[in-house]
Amino acid sequence: MSKAKAPKRPTRDEFELEDLGNQLVEAKEDGDLRTLSVWGMDDKVHGRIIELDSRTRLVHVDENGVTKKIPFLDIMKVSYE
Repeated sequence: MSKAKAPKRPTRDEFELEDLGNQLVEAKEDGDLRTLSVWGMDDKVHGRIIELDSRTRLVHVDENGVTKKIPFLDIMKVSYE
């Protein structure tokens, strides 16, 4: 019997990742509400980006007073609310 494989996160090239990083930096500086599409999550995350931790590669999002820490590579898309 073979193991059931979990779906893999889509791969993206360095230009897509750089663009995503720039969008996240801009969102943090603006302080505006953003919507993040996150790989592996059914619901989108709505909130303000409060910290970009380069050491742990986590994006901290304040969603209604609750801080969610999302891995950078799991973020698929950033859009305005």
